[in-house]
Amino acid sequence: MKRRFLLGGATALLAAPSIAQEEWPNRPIRLIVPFPPGAANDSLGRAIADQLAPRLGKPVVVENRPGAGGAVGSEAVARAAPDGYTLLLGHIGTLAVNVAIYPRLPYDPIRDFAPVGLIANVPNVIAINPKLPFQDLKSLVDYARANPGKLRYCSAGNGSAAHVVMLAFLSATGVEIEHVPYRGLAQALTDLTAGHVDATTGGVPTVMPLVRQGLLRALGVSSGRRAASAPELPTVSETVSPGFNVVPWYGVAAPAGTPAGIIDRLNAEMNASLAAPAVAARLQQEGAEPAPGTPAAFAALIQSEVPRWGRLIREAGVTAD
Repeated sequence: MKRRFLLGGATALLAAPSIAQEEWPNRPIRLIVPFPPGAANDSLGRAIADQLAPRLGKPVVVENRPGAGGAVGSEAVARAAPDGYTLLLGHIGTLAVNVAIYPRLPYDPIRDFAPVGLIANVPNVIAINPKLPFQDLKSLVDYARANPGKLRYCSAGNGSAAHVVMLAFLSATGVEIEHVPYRGLAQALTDLTAGHVDATTGGVPTVMPLVRQGLLRALGVSSGRRAASAPELPTVSETVSPGFNVVPWYGVAAPAGTPAGIIDRLNAEMNASLAAPAVAARLQQEGAEPAPGTPAAFAALIQSEVPRWGRLIREAGVTAD
C-alpha cells in the first residue's frame, strides 16, 4: 500500500505496510441489513454477526436500513469508506434483481461492492391451494399450458423472491400464469389459503407449516437437488424442466476498494461461523442451506445473476411496484 504525505507543499508517495490491515479491526463493525427487523435477512445477519464478533474480537452491530426494496441500505454500504467497518447483508434482490427492477438504482452491484462470501441458499417450495386438482408439478404445468393466464400466483411484490423464482419457472416450462403482487407476504398467503389466488413459492419454514395444516399443497422445490428440510418434495428438474436450479441466496459484501487482506479475513471467519451449531440451527429455521465459499466465487455468482435476471425481468415487462 502507498500512503501520501505532504512534504514542502508537495505530495510524496512512500511505500509503507498496510496499517489499516495490521490494526483491523480496532473498533465495532456495522453489518447493514437493508430490510426491517424480523425478516429472513435480519435473522441470518444477526446469526452471522453473533459468530463474527468473538472471532474478530470486536462487536459486529446489525443495523436495519430498510427502504426501496433494499436499495436504501445497500446504497449506504456502497458509499461507505472501504475500511472494513461497514458491511452489507445482501441477497438475490439487492445484488442482482434490483438492477432490472429499478431504472435509477443508486448503486451498481458489480462495480460498487467487494464480495466477501456467500452465506446460504434458500430452496423455494412451489405450493398451490389444495382445492385445485393438481397433485404434482407436471399436472400443474400441463393445465397451465392448455389454459394460459387462467391460473394466478401471488408474491410479496415485484422483484420479491417468490416473484423471481416463479418468473424463472414459467420461462423454463413455457407456461403463462398471471402474477398478483401484494404489499407483503402475510396478505398474499392469506388470500392463497382462501382461494383468491392459486399458487406461490416460498421458503420451507414459510410454506410447509401451512402444508402440514392442510391449507396448502406442496408440489416441488426450485433447487437443483432436494431440500434438506423437505426431502420428500421432488425438484422441478426431476419432474418438468431438467437442469432447473433457482434459489434465492444471501451473502456479505463490503464497499469496493476494501483491502484484500480484510476481505480474506472476513471470508475465513464467516466460513468458520457457518460451521457453528448456532448458525446451522438458525439457517435451518429459515429453510436456508449453508453455502461457504470464496470471495471470487461470490463475485462470479453476482456477475452471472445480474444479466440472468435482467433478461427474465425485461422479457416479462416487470417494473417496481
